[in-house]
Amino acid sequence: MAERPSFQTVDPSNDQPGRRYDGHTPDEAKAIVASTYAAQQAWKRTSFAERSRLMHAAAAVLRKRVDEFAELMTAEMGKTVTEGRAEVEKCAMTCDVLADQAEGYLASIPVDMDGPKAMVVFRPIGVVLAVMPWNFPFWQVVRFAAPALMAGNGGVLKHASNVPGSALALEQVFEEAGFPKNLFRTLLIPSRDVKAVIDNPQIAAVTLTGSVGAGREVASAAGAVLKKAVLELGGSDAYLVLEDADIDHAAEVAVTARMVNAGQSCIAGKRFIVLPQVREAFEQALTQRMQAFVLADPRQKDTKLGPLQSSKARDEIHDQVTRSIAAGARLLCGGTVPDKPGAWYPATVLAGCKSGMPAYDEEVFGPVAAIIDARDEADAIAIANSSEYGLGSGVLTRDLARGERIAVEELEAGMSFVNQNVRSDPRLPFGGVKHSGHGRELTAFGIREFTNIKSVLVHASGAEPHKGSE
Repeated sequence: MAERPSFQTVDPSNDQPGRRYDGHTPDEAKAIVASTYAAQQAWKRTSFAERSRLMHAAAAVLRKRVDEFAELMTAEMGKTVTEGRAEVEKCAMTCDVLADQAEGYLASIPVDMDGPKAMVVFRPIGVVLAVMPWNFPFWQVVRFAAPALMAGNGGVLKHASNVPGSALALEQVFEEAGFPKNLFRTLLIPSRDVKAVIDNPQIAAVTLTGSVGAGREVASAAGAVLKKAVLELGGSDAYLVLEDADIDHAAEVAVTARMVNAGQSCIAGKRFIVLPQVREAFEQALTQRMQAFVLADPRQKDTKLGPLQSSKARDEIHDQVTRSIAAGARLLCGGTVPDKPGAWYPATVLAGCKSGMPAYDEEVFGPVAAIIDARDEADAIAIANSSEYGLGSGVLTRDLARGERIAVEELEAGMSFVNQNVRSDPRLPFGGVKHSGHGRELTAFGIREFTNIKSVLVHASGAEPHKGSE
């Protein structure tokens, strides 16, 4: 008999153990998948009106339990309660948007075939397995689940091992909202058991948000059994600070982009590529704003910077900072590990970052901003595009036509924002290129990823069949 896995949570603010959760054995996981498959077989025939009613109900559950869920995130991965509440509200808003828009996103598209009736329709694909990360433990899941369920699919969640309470809470949200029993289930399993779930013939497709390494493993497993995978992986988002930028505004956008979720975000701004005319002014303005993020209790509503998700992750970030300084980066603020228990790390700015430094070459998943010097616009674009990642990007300039041209034509990323920080929004497709993954989430583009895009032609009985090649 397989040993039952166990998941121990740890409070990142003090490294003290929290609640322990019993996991699922491989046989239990298989039974859960089977129950979700059975529920989806009936769910796929429900009307959009019924799906919409239940998805609005899920939004209401999220709003009703917002304080509880925010506190749960703080306890499991250190998110400030203020950011946690905002995350839950974003989830609720997304449920409402998908409830209202999904029918239109999936409406049949007529095709003129010179006679016979023809159309493209979007049908549910089945049960989708989601492998999700810890950094936005509610939002990452809802971003997948709301479109998947509204499309008529079922969902099975394998969440990060340090947020088991959040994973089970999300299962409760859909159950409390009145969705059919077992339509959305959580699997508390170790990563080594994921491949067996992907191999399960009752799983139709896979979506993953996580590291490049995890993406390779999941994509390989899915490809081996010819199942579709949508991947949202790492990012090293670059922001171009052009010589005509409003420096105060640019620094405000930059600090907002860098410090979301203590910098633990794939779409956090990580590289700020600055032209020489404004380099000194931008360094001063960004450093001043970064220093305003003072480490404090994440359970206090006014806290702007709490702990990172684990002391191990903090140590890895500090190593990247230390090696960058040793290679010649200038430390403008931060860079020192506080002498107290917990996964604490200060807001840090490194200037003069160059190729060969971790702050330049790698994704730094924490509150560390890297300032990179560029000779001119063309050099800045080349530096931005030199990364293996291509998730988000930004342009900071007073010339909107110039900013739009660079965003549209030059930057190699799935998202490019001018004079604003990159963020996900249910009204815009979300995803990246290169090592940041493939496929899209949200909007019509995302909801159709996990549908059978089906061509249908209806010809009058007795009519002459079409003769032609494939």
